[in-house]
Amino acid sequence: MPFFKDLRRRSRASFRTNKSSETASHNGEMTSGKSSSTLESSSRSSITPPSSIRPNLSSPNLPSLNTFNINGGSPNGNGSNGPPVLVTPRPGLSPISPSQRSSTYGGSSNLSVNATIRSPTPTSPYAPRIISVSENSWVHQKVLLVYGQIGDPRQHPLDGTVTVFHHQDNFPSVSWPVTASHFKTLVHLVPGPNRLRFDFSSPKLSSGSNHPAIHSTWICVNYLPLVNSPPLQLVILLGRDSDGTFDAPPERIQREGSGLDTAIRKYRMAAYLWQAFTGEQMFRNNLGRRCFRFEEEWQTGTLNRRDAVNGQMRNEAKIHIVRSDKTVAELRDLNIAQQYGPATEKGELFNIAKDAVRKHFNPQPGQKQYVSVLLLDAHWDPAVQTITGHAALGSGGDDIKMAIFGSHCLQSYPSSLEEVVDAFSDCTRTDPEFLANDCGEAGSNWESATLGIGAHLHEVGHLFGCPHQESGVMLRDYVRLNRTFTTRESFATRTKTQGLKICLPQDECGWHRLDALRFRFHPCFRLPNDAPVSSDDSVQVWPVENGKILFTASSGLAFVELSTDGDDVCHNFIEYLNSESSGNGLPKQITVTESELRQRLFGTEKEKKKLVKLSVFSGALGSYTVNDVSTLKSKLSLVKLPGSQSGFRGGKLGFSQLEDSQPEQLLLECAFIQTKLLTSIKVYHGFALDGIEFCYEDATSQLFGKRGGKPGGDEFVFDTRRGEILLGFYVRAGLWIDGIEILTSLGRKSGVYGNATGGSGHTLIPPLGYKIAGISGSCGAWVDGFSLIIMH
Repeated sequence: MPFFKDLRRRSRASFRTNKSSETASHNGEMTSGKSSSTLESSSRSSITPPSSIRPNLSSPNLPSLNTFNINGGSPNGNGSNGPPVLVTPRPGLSPISPSQRSSTYGGSSNLSVNATIRSPTPTSPYAPRIISVSENSWVHQKVLLVYGQIGDPRQHPLDGTVTVFHHQDNFPSVSWPVTASHFKTLVHLVPGPNRLRFDFSSPKLSSGSNHPAIHSTWICVNYLPLVNSPPLQLVILLGRDSDGTFDAPPERIQREGSGLDTAIRKYRMAAYLWQAFTGEQMFRNNLGRRCFRFEEEWQTGTLNRRDAVNGQMRNEAKIHIVRSDKTVAELRDLNIAQQYGPATEKGELFNIAKDAVRKHFNPQPGQKQYVSVLLLDAHWDPAVQTITGHAALGSGGDDIKMAIFGSHCLQSYPSSLEEVVDAFSDCTRTDPEFLANDCGEAGSNWESATLGIGAHLHEVGHLFGCPHQESGVMLRDYVRLNRTFTTRESFATRTKTQGLKICLPQDECGWHRLDALRFRFHPCFRLPNDAPVSSDDSVQVWPVENGKILFTASSGLAFVELSTDGDDVCHNFIEYLNSESSGNGLPKQITVTESELRQRLFGTEKEKKKLVKLSVFSGALGSYTVNDVSTLKSKLSLVKLPGSQSGFRGGKLGFSQLEDSQPEQLLLECAFIQTKLLTSIKVYHGFALDGIEFCYEDATSQLFGKRGGKPGGDEFVFDTRRGEILLGFYVRAGLWIDGIEILTSLGRKSGVYGNATGGSGHTLIPPLGYKIAGISGSCGAWVDGFSLIIMH
């Protein structure tokens, strides 16, 4: 009996242990899910937040990254000796349980990822500590950047190696260097849960045996591909008669080739580096683990060296091979003309590439394509000291949003994950007989790889709608992109200085906060739990009393950029991501004053002479720009109404530039006479708006514009028995007013009268606390200017 009682007690203990571990895992998943919602919010401050990476809270003896800098930087990591930067509190990373961090002995290659630990092992202080991603996190990219530490870097910095073993051994293990107890790895993920093991080994921790001690950490990361978002297409563009080779020195050609297959592998690896970098930057900006995706296809894997040898098939980014109608010689001559010819020929290479891309993808009407193009026929001509067939351009306009960049740095790119650290550490000097030292910033192989991959990413930023910024990738900070993937920096020929002994997160380049905000609302970066995007991306402006300026947007208001005379980039902005007043966490109406804007821009509102320019961006990335805020409070916006009341004219749609265009204004009688009941609205239109007539119960009417277009027009009748009244309009407008739709207080819509696809869409509904008093605008052959007059 005592034996069975003891056995029973042991069974209960074992059962409870298993249940506890399952509960811990389940709680970890719930904690991760709770944290992900917090990442959607962001501070209203216009200061770019510092890195959100923090040491694991389960190890309180470790320093904050903002206070530790082995390179001799400032304690607060911002280059000054001032007070530390205040950081918005973030949820701590899930503690790694003792069963997940352990020490074992023997060669790591003999351990399977799915091997079970036979008996509890003691927690090792040298087990890798994952800092940049927590247990059970959800990510949306195939290659994930992971940063971590070994032990306490302040007290016992160690060098060594971290080897990553992938889920179910479905991807070959890859080793990464550890420098002064810091490591960075790129982890290949498969859809679904990924159980990963990180093994650390160092000769300094050898126990005297033939095999160094292995210190292991396990972590689970969930990968969910976002197939409902439009992809970033990857294209290699060739001349009609191109031989498909790129510039490389003879020894490199002999070692790895310089043909199309090699170009595809290198370009694909560079694209995954863009993705890993951007996904981590979005997370550090508290905007979730969101990133753009690639179109993928089933093919022989290239992200590791062994797949090609073994014939292993994988789903990887598709590289489209597109040939131009132009010959290589024509592209070369055009490029030389572009660099040295008149301004009219600037960008012609971009247009040729866009035509070839459009012909290849053949987008349907209304379909947008996001395309990054590598110009493979960009070649260095040492005779004229020029890179021919090359252009670095990006544009987010039109239905083809495209970035182009030459292949003159391609030879230095890594072809697989195993080559990333070597590529960003290779000090081999650039041979000017075979290779271009682009702008003097590619004097060695690692600098060439950094410049080429980073500068192409800069153009991809333009493709996604980013302008130049005061810092980050969109300034030229991409010359430090290597630091994102390495823990040590090599000698730089660009600066003639020795690189950093240790590259910490605060030493890396990044996307500017304004870039991250644009990505947050870009269709290519959408997450499954994001609110549906409004089809109306417009922003409306309403100058009202007491110097106030109201902005409204049906998709919410995301951020405001401020600038003044002489600013070529934005230095000050306001963001509104903390509001919970609409489904996507954005307010639909904001109020500003000129004095507040001047205070923010200049530090004092007394700067009356300096111009204040602002651009307001909606949650669908539409924008409204005011070149001089002072004009919004001028008499041009004020309208005298009956009864000594004041009305305010909203922002005008249309350019009022038709021949014989004359200004018009109509004050609605029903807004001032209680006995006047608006019963219907007649709209006169053809392929544009000719006029709009307001009809009352007493058989009178008021006409704005002309009775042209369709004879008799179209009439929309209000349900006056239910108290239905006019709420506003949905207007299609460009140079003139293409079409108009009537919106009512009961939620009814008339449908668009006129050209329903002309121009762009704008919802005109008075701000809260105001109502429609009339219409202002202009009319020539048809209506070419339209705005609402509002009143309290």
